[in-house]
Amino acid sequence: MPLALLALAVGAFGIGTTEFVMMGLLPDVADDLHISIPSAGHLVSAYALGVVIGAPLLAAATARMSRRTVLIALMALFVAGNALSAFAPGNGSLLAARFVSGLPHGAFFGVGAVVATTMVPPERKARSVSLMFLGLTVANIAGVPAATLMGQHLGWRATFLGVSAIGLVAIASLAFLIPRDHTHAPSTGLRGELAALRSLPVWLALGTTVAGFGALFAAYSYVTPMLTGAAGYAETSVTLLLALFGVGATAGNLLGGRLADHSLRGTLFGGLVSLAAVLALFPLLMRTEWSAALAVTLLGTAAFVTGSPLQLMVMEKASAAPSLASSANQAAFNLANAGGAWVGGLTLAAGWGTTSPALAGAALAVLGLGVAAAAYTVDRRRATPSAGRVVTTHVPEGSTALHR
Repeated sequence: MPLALLALAVGAFGIGTTEFVMMGLLPDVADDLHISIPSAGHLVSAYALGVVIGAPLLAAATARMSRRTVLIALMALFVAGNALSAFAPGNGSLLAARFVSGLPHGAFFGVGAVVATTMVPPERKARSVSLMFLGLTVANIAGVPAATLMGQHLGWRATFLGVSAIGLVAIASLAFLIPRDHTHAPSTGLRGELAALRSLPVWLALGTTVAGFGALFAAYSYVTPMLTGAAGYAETSVTLLLALFGVGATAGNLLGGRLADHSLRGTLFGGLVSLAAVLALFPLLMRTEWSAALAVTLLGTAAFVTGSPLQLMVMEKASAAPSLASSANQAAFNLANAGGAWVGGLTLAAGWGTTSPALAGAALAVLGLGVAAAAYTVDRRRATPSAGRVVTTHVPEGSTALHR
């Protein structure tokens, strides 16, 4: 695998850290800003909304630019957003800063996935995407726990200054490691890029992402209250448990990349079924400390098995505009982030119990499986054109004819 994938992974590490660390810092931010935990949860949604809006807009606006230049510029915007978060004076300004931080997220992963797949043979495309996403999952092992620990001891503002520093390292890595001869491809223009997103298979693939990862975020957005309220862990233990989630996510990401190069659809179906099963078992697994740790690890594994298959599937369905489609999938991923957190919050607000967000997540995983099945049906129908059918017609006795 090319060394340039390391530069993409470093950028993904920074993005993954700032995206997921807010879940662990919700109590600290809420206390400091004098707001409730559900209100602090809106900071998760603000970041996700930035991704949803920024991903397609920035990908389309930079379609004619060198992909290397685009990646560096997106990471510079990421650094600025996190620096603004560190110095935000109140909840409103922090919401705005989190929104800005999310703007480059989707386009970075979208353009980065295209760059990654152009540097490897076709049979290793899913694996190359999974290696870029490795930075995102390793962030949950090292970046998020370290940033959470930093926030608990030095204040949550120090966390975002640290993330800004990671972004600067990513910019240097991209500048030195991304080769210029793999960074630019002819653009079809904005109209052509948008036209590529009009097909039903693309939207079904995006819908699978929204439902499937919505299942993850319905539970993971409230994993800290689950671990402390249901499993009985002390708040200081959450850092280690978040690292276990990262271990599971890393294993699932690497496994998904390998399996998807052999069977893209089979890997996707298997991952969604596993995710639904793990989430359905969450209320039972959260009864003891050891089983709760297992649940968090399995959640990361089951969810991230589907990451690379979904990214590659969307890119293949919109081959005329892979950067825009890939970025749109990241927008879908973070729409799932916002929607999943919202759905999970509804169950808590309804008084259905601390682990109720996990059951809501299980339902979303089943929904994602249904959308994936619908996409498979559409693909099979389109793969069997009427022109390829062989039919027989009545002909004079004694002769036979085949018509195509």
